[in-house]
Amino acid sequence: MPKAPTRALLEFEQIREGTIILKDGSLRGIMMVSSLNFALKSEEEQNAILFAFQSFLNSLDFSVEILVQNRRLNITGYLDRLKELEQKEENELLKIQIGEYRNFVKSLVEEGEILTKNFFVIVPFYLTEISGVKAKGKVGPLTEEKFQRARSQLWERMEFIALGLGRCGLRCVPLNTSEIVELLWSLYHPQEAEVGYYPEIPPELAY
Repeated sequence: MPKAPTRALLEFEQIREGTIILKDGSLRGIMMVSSLNFALKSEEEQNAILFAFQSFLNSLDFSVEILVQNRRLNITGYLDRLKELEQKEENELLKIQIGEYRNFVKSLVEEGEILTKNFFVIVPFYLTEISGVKAKGKVGPLTEEKFQRARSQLWERMEFIALGLGRCGLRCVPLNTSEIVELLWSLYHPQEAEVGYYPEIPPELAY
């Protein structure tokens, strides 16, 4: 039995203009969210943050998904730059010091399991939610006009989320197409994302 192509196993059809288009025609936008050190806040500040976040959740009339991504720190590029500096350094003493530092950093990350933590909010929009469209399953194909209308309303939702989380002291940035591609690639290739370089994004997708 022939194996299905990888593309057939993916739930999305296309990524364009900072938007994921799923196979059912619905859209997804992804926002990267900053973090804050809640434990270092005073009790009064903690209560204010919790109240603001509760108010934000209660204000939503659509669903969202919160993604927390843990990855071992990828220092491949940093180590390569140190190696270049080491090779170009003419002072023999500095050259030895750079090499020792490079080996130290490499062993520190390999043995210490230093992790990075990133936070994302995934925002959905369905074609049935477009103004004037009511009956689910009767929306027809995703035309360019429908895509632009849906994307515009999706962006309004993302702006609303950014304002709500901003009141909690958090900053939100929508991912562009290349950033979404890199995020999805890291989710499907977790081990490769921790060591080595991410694949190159075609110029036509980097917006």
